Amino acid sequence: MDASTAASAHELRTAHERFAASPEAHPGIRSLVAESWRRCAASGIPLDGGCQPPLRTTPEELIAYRRAHPLAVALPLFRELLGAGAADDGHVFAVGDADGTLLWIEGDSATLRRAERMQFTEGAVWTEAQAGTNAPGTALELERAVQIVTGEHYSSAVHSWSCAAAPVREPGTGRVLGVVDLSGGGTIATPPALAAVRAAALAAEAELARTPPATLLDPDGGVRLSALGRDSAVLERGGQVHHLSPRHSEIVVALALRGRGVQGDRLAVDLSERELSASTLRAEMTRLRAVLGPDLLGSRPYALLRPVRSDFGEVASLLAEGRMAQALARYAGPLLPRSDAPAVVDQRRALEQQLRGAVLADADAGLLRRWVDAEWGTNDADAWLALARRLPGGSAQRAAAAARARALDGERAIPQQVARHAAVLQRSRS
Repeated sequence: MDASTAASAHELRTAHERFAASPEAHPGIRSLVAESWRRCAASGIPLDGGCQPPLRTTPEELIAYRRAHPLAVALPLFRELLGAGAADDGHVFAVGDADGTLLWIEGDSATLRRAERMQFTEGAVWTEAQAGTNAPGTALELERAVQIVTGEHYSSAVHSWSCAAAPVREPGTGRVLGVVDLSGGGTIATPPALAAVRAAALAAEAELARTPPATLLDPDGGVRLSALGRDSAVLERGGQVHHLSPRHSEIVVALALRGRGVQGDRLAVDLSERELSASTLRAEMTRLRAVLGPDLLGSRPYALLRPVRSDFGEVASLLAEGRMAQALARYAGPLLPRSDAPAVVDQRRALEQQLRGAVLADADAGLLRRWVDAEWGTNDADAWLALARRLPGGSAQRAAAAARARALDGERAIPQQVARHAAVLQRSRS
């Protein structure tokens, strides 16, 4: 934004009041800002600044997360380009990740104290959905450099500030890694401030292009994911073992099944039949990224950035190759059995059906015995019957398998009989 196009403080205050009274009406400001205000209103953010942005990580988690973040290598460069003269004109510079979490904030000490009062602090989330219209959040939303001055901020708590920010992209892929921001007073509401963050972002991208990628630190370069027969997945990577929470297990499995990047709205559908808000998903992804590291979990789109070998993928591959015995031996149980995430449920059912169908179609009594002896096959009447037919006639094992099949068939028939009786009664009453 050119400063000459900025509305006066009075005009911005009037526009803010007009929008508060009638969000549907055009507030008479730049279209970029008006559209941002409407997104913020849809997210339920209060205009009066009564709700501060949340903190997503503990100080300890933040330290570990920053150390592994790709933009850590560019921090000295940002200090050189944006930190110089901070005390003279009272500005700070901030570096955030792709989800809007502020990782580093440095600059004039008095300005830093002012910033803390509105929770512009390291670890806070300054996306539009959490903090309203602001340069780092809006730059991430639009994926381009923006400048937001005084009353253009959605939250009135930020009306004494001006800021300029630009996204930083990964060389080669163009994926947004994070954002660099300048915040302060009048000197930031000028064209040179916007030019400065644009130049800093480009310089950081050049620095990243010269830096060896993080994947070179891991000779294997891959990830091992185990999620069969367990409610919480285990992820192994470069000698490290992560025991994931049930929700993080669902996210990692969903991303592994996708095999490529997925947008947030699509991932939300994969994870829940109920509406999952974008802010809730972003918060979960930020927590997961703090566990796995930004070199493994990418955003915009969300993706696993290393090759993933999963136990459920191996079982599917063995079945596709017709290697039933190996597939059954590798199958440790249903995929995240307690999960109701649609993507997990679909894959769990598909894998169970494929494996069961292959075992029933095979003439090997040993495979059938292993299936019915497992927890997930012990109540499979069809499998018991198939086993009985494959065992030698007159044997005690055949008789026992046939008896088990009849008993399970009887249990299966009771609900059907109840349903038929209920239907007859209903018809007789009508």
